[in-house]
Amino acid sequence: MKFLITLFACAVFFMANGQSATGFYNVKESGAKGDGTTLDTKAINKTIEDAAARGGGTVYFPSGNYLSGSVHLKSNICLYLDQGAVLIATADSSEFDKPEISVNDTYQDYGHSHWHNSFIWGEKLHDVSIIGTGMIWGKGLVRSGGKGNGKPNKAIALLLCHNVIIKDITINHGGWFAILATGVDNLSIDNLKVDTNRDGFDIDCCKNVRISNCTVNSPFDDAICLKSSFGLGYAKATENVTITNCQVSGYDEGTLLDGTFRRNKKYNDSTDNGPTGRIKFGTESNGGFKNITISNCVFDHCRGLALETVDGALLEDVTINNITMRNIVNAPIFIRLGARMRGPDTIAIGQCRRIIISNVVAWNVDSKYGSIVSGLPGHDIEDLQLSNIRIYYKGGGPKDSVNRIVPEYEKDYPEPMRWKTMPSYGFFFRHVKNLKLHDVQIHFMQDDFRPPFILDNVNGAILYDIQAQKSADAPYLMLRNVQEIDIQKMTGVKDINLKQIDKKIF
Repeated sequence: MKFLITLFACAVFFMANGQSATGFYNVKESGAKGDGTTLDTKAINKTIEDAAARGGGTVYFPSGNYLSGSVHLKSNICLYLDQGAVLIATADSSEFDKPEISVNDTYQDYGHSHWHNSFIWGEKLHDVSIIGTGMIWGKGLVRSGGKGNGKPNKAIALLLCHNVIIKDITINHGGWFAILATGVDNLSIDNLKVDTNRDGFDIDCCKNVRISNCTVNSPFDDAICLKSSFGLGYAKATENVTITNCQVSGYDEGTLLDGTFRRNKKYNDSTDNGPTGRIKFGTESNGGFKNITISNCVFDHCRGLALETVDGALLEDVTINNITMRNIVNAPIFIRLGARMRGPDTIAIGQCRRIIISNVVAWNVDSKYGSIVSGLPGHDIEDLQLSNIRIYYKGGGPKDSVNRIVPEYEKDYPEPMRWKTMPSYGFFFRHVKNLKLHDVQIHFMQDDFRPPFILDNVNGAILYDIQAQKSADAPYLMLRNVQEIDIQKMTGVKDINLKQIDKKIF
């Protein structure tokens, strides 16, 4: 123990004095002022280059406010932001690199196809880390920065890298993406606090990813989002991913970090549908999602969990466990196999299969959409199991929507609000094969005149130990074109096994 303490004390001494004998390089020794007004871009990048030229090391930011443009990461480099160190993106666009020529920007938004117009970026690197208890403040970053301007729009952007660690830092106002990682393998993101105006983490075409102990607040976009775009010029799956012990939310921007957690922003339900701030797969879904686990996560004042494949990809082998949600503004669970097909015209419609979701509690959930699980005609969502689910909806749904025929929305952007008021308040299952639903309870806080459950074009279903609140004149369960359904211990429905049902109301 004494040896470790001595080693740490020596490291701190060398960091403070800018010496490189131990591999530490203090940016102030290269001329960085850290006064919040002087541009430190050249000094920071010189420090990184000096460290890289000597085989790598730790580039150290002591307490201070470092105003900068693009920071160029190198292999074998650790950026260490100490407590009180703030790396600030300048509003001077000339200090940033221009967006590179993209290999493909046809099938995804502009931001997913460019990395160089970012605050901190690296391409084709290995063994890189950004750590410390300091802050990255994307003050001068824009929230879009498309083809018309190419302005800097990402706090951290990584392309085709491996062995990357981002740990303990805070990101404030991260631009279009606080972190965009594309084609990055062996990526660890741990113990970050992110309070931003667009996406928190976009994990795109990455393999072997661990996201843990993070708090991400994003009122206007997704908090943690897995994607598999065509930004690399080819389809590559996002696979072998764990997301655990994280909290996502949609409070007003800045109020996570200042501790006020305000919810004053007024949203237009016809366009915004409230804050976003969720965990999602998609909507970029060319390469697919495989071997994913999500556990022990909290959703607060945001949208619900969304699993989407709409561009011809596989979404398979997913387990989601121990999720709590409060004040959810649309579907708490949304699983969608669609056919937007934004990609090469040779790609077939994708598949969505082998998904287990268990131990979910959701309270004060908007009732307009309920939970939606929908494939397409001839393209079922397969082998889906939902268990130990408790959802408390606000209620108040209209009776006149019960008989609504819901369009397929085959080509639409996959978002629950586009489905409008659903005919069920609890769960709507359509085009599903091999569904297991057990130990599920759903409630409402005010009368809702729609049924708790609708199953439409479902082949093979087991419903066991289901309890659902309903209004006096509403049915418990509506079946349309259902084959091989076994119902046991379901409130309001006698135990029954049916082979073929064209239409039945319980």
